[in-house]
Amino acid sequence: MSASEWTVERAADEIRHAEVSRTDRTPISDEWPELDVATAYRVQDLVINRRLEAGETMVGVKLGLTSRAKQQRMGVDSPVTGWLTDEMVLGVEIPLQVDELIHPRIEPEIVFVLGERLMGPGITAARAMGAVASVHAGAEVIDSRYKDFRFRITDTILDNASSAKFVVNPTGVSPVGLDLALQGCLLEVDGDVVDSATGAAVQGHPGEALALAANELGRRGIALEAGWIVLTGGMTDAVYAEPGHQVAAHFADLGSVCIACR
Repeated sequence: MSASEWTVERAADEIRHAEVSRTDRTPISDEWPELDVATAYRVQDLVINRRLEAGETMVGVKLGLTSRAKQQRMGVDSPVTGWLTDEMVLGVEIPLQVDELIHPRIEPEIVFVLGERLMGPGITAARAMGAVASVHAGAEVIDSRYKDFRFRITDTILDNASSAKFVVNPTGVSPVGLDLALQGCLLEVDGDVVDSATGAAVQGHPGEALALAANELGRRGIALEAGWIVLTGGMTDAVYAEPGHQVAAHFADLGSVCIACR
């Protein structure tokens, strides 16, 4: 397909087909080099709107590539935002069906539930944290639709920041008095610790990630709504979700989440 044949609609069709058919592909930017960030977000919005029209419900937003180390590893230079729907929710006791995805990986995340509407631009981390009703332990299952997780920033944007599934501990903690920059997390696979991090891995503080989301979406005329879930970004490297394995994230003050892979 030549670059001149690519449109927002065609890119939305291609990325949604890859997701539904569980077939990875080469990055779209390889064939559409003129693809820019603004256009990529238009593709992302079109895909999510089609999902909403098909009956899914918007429940929040996610941030991706919030860690500087992960940005360097993936060859991108800034975080990205994506959408969360109810179809992406993985119940606490529900196993992850690995064969329903392409090459899923799991990463621990500090999760916010908003108590009030938040809209940028001009939102500071302090203002953002003032809108948070509760903080939760969480984990995201990411699943890039690109071969070998190889992509440019425009590719991951139109792929909704590699969204797939996420799990949130239903017991939340008040943000008041929590030092989220120092919030420690251990990532385990089958009971063995494989990685660890603190909240500082997420833009220096998860509140900075929330402010970034509010400001980036605000520039597009979009607000974060009260009641929405916000996944602030992976704290550690993601581990592969392999059938028969169990991945758990244990947080210092937020409790734990566990995903059984089937």
